[in-house]
Amino acid sequence: MGLPKACACAVLWVLSALEACALGSYIAAVYEHSVVLSEDTEVPVSPEEALVLMDKNMAILEAAIKEAARQGAHIIVTPEDGIYGWVFTRETIYPYLEDIPDAEVNWIPCADPGRFAPSPVLERLSCLARNNSIYVVANMGDKKPCNSSDPRCASDGHYQYNTNVVFDSEGKLVARYHKYNLFVTEKQFNYPKDPEFVTFNTSFGYFGIFTCADILYHDPAVVLASRFQVDTILFPTAWVNTLPLLSAVQFHSAWAMGMGVNFLSANMCNSTLEMTGSGIYAPEGPRAYYYNREMENGHLLVTELSSHPRLSPDYPAAVNWKSYASRIEQLPSNNHYFSGVIYHDTFSFTELTEPEGYCSICQQDLCCHLSYKMEEKQKDDIYVLGAFDGLHVVEGEYYLQICTVLKCKSTDLDTCGQPVETAQTKFERFSLSGTFGTNYVFPEVLYSGVQLAPGEFEVLTDGRLISRTSTSKPVLSVTLFGRWYEKDPPHTQQVSP
Repeated sequence: MGLPKACACAVLWVLSALEACALGSYIAAVYEHSVVLSEDTEVPVSPEEALVLMDKNMAILEAAIKEAARQGAHIIVTPEDGIYGWVFTRETIYPYLEDIPDAEVNWIPCADPGRFAPSPVLERLSCLARNNSIYVVANMGDKKPCNSSDPRCASDGHYQYNTNVVFDSEGKLVARYHKYNLFVTEKQFNYPKDPEFVTFNTSFGYFGIFTCADILYHDPAVVLASRFQVDTILFPTAWVNTLPLLSAVQFHSAWAMGMGVNFLSANMCNSTLEMTGSGIYAPEGPRAYYYNREMENGHLLVTELSSHPRLSPDYPAAVNWKSYASRIEQLPSNNHYFSGVIYHDTFSFTELTEPEGYCSICQQDLCCHLSYKMEEKQKDDIYVLGAFDGLHVVEGEYYLQICTVLKCKSTDLDTCGQPVETAQTKFERFSLSGTFGTNYVFPEVLYSGVQLAPGEFEVLTDGRLISRTSTSKPVLSVTLFGRWYEKDPPHTQQVSP
């Protein structure tokens, strides 16, 4: 006879409600990979030789993917350049590239390998996803023929792209993204004419994807989070740690918090190049992260995330980043002001000479204000408050407004701004704010040993970055890292983190 219509509707509603509850969270994985590198990227190799190298890396990634699936992960992200390495020429990268079709072609390479041009890497990734019932995110190279009538077409007759691919748990290609903001050394690749805003839907959330240096620019990163309102960003990267403000775990966790998204960041592990730092970040703070400069082993992170963080009662409220600071009158100060350099940018600094107090410093239109109390200031730990308001022009051009409290490398003030990884002084409290001209500000708190501070600080809606408790570890830096995208110069090929 069947159910009455009303009952049938009720049953369907209950089932859909149960499904929604079941998918309110998901298990995310990222893998930090110690890549097997080519002995010489200046010497061309055959496609067969290229595949031998890629298979070595694929075997390592396969073990990580299987382990993530065993732990119940719905999706795993692997690093940029994780299949073949880096610093190729246009000619020497070519044997590693495959012709990757648009995801709209509805293709499962594992089940239909002969449908397009030979694609052994795509096939293997597809089968790894399909055989382990997990979404797989990987970075590889794409090649596309172009016509000599196209003024952007290189003399070799094709475009070459740094490319992310995503396969669903059936092994179907569901996303392809061409990196838009290339690092200065990526001369082997082209960037697409226009930025690509690549998203895809799953039963456990709405995803967007971009790569490494893209995070420093408006397109496509900010557009995916703000206009497309994705739940989670997937982020393959090969990030060289640049302390004191641009360490991988430090900046990527801050971006997730500032943009209000989940963020899955998979970095390389290479101590020679100071590459390490992967994480699974929520808008409220890191859920799992890894930073280790001593080891050359890969490392798998697996943890649970909210599928739709914007629906969470803990979701951060909108912030007016200059509200508090703009109400503070600039107090006359006898403090000594001096200049120091952080990653090629000249900051204005003032020393925190007392164990507690208030100080401020301005540069251009940005005034930074700090109220603080140290638990017990160690005499060898010198801290400064710094401000920078200007265009960064080395290895990429982008406009910054930064307020930062940081530990100097030594008691010599000339070392303030240089990279440092250890400190001895804890803070009982701090409150940092600035008269920002941008709404895009990323809050960073970094402890000794390049460790994050989950749950120990918060951003108030008036723009103050404050401590919730005494710091559990000595402080390296407390920073409000602002990006004023409207003041950036036009996009060019050579950009960088």
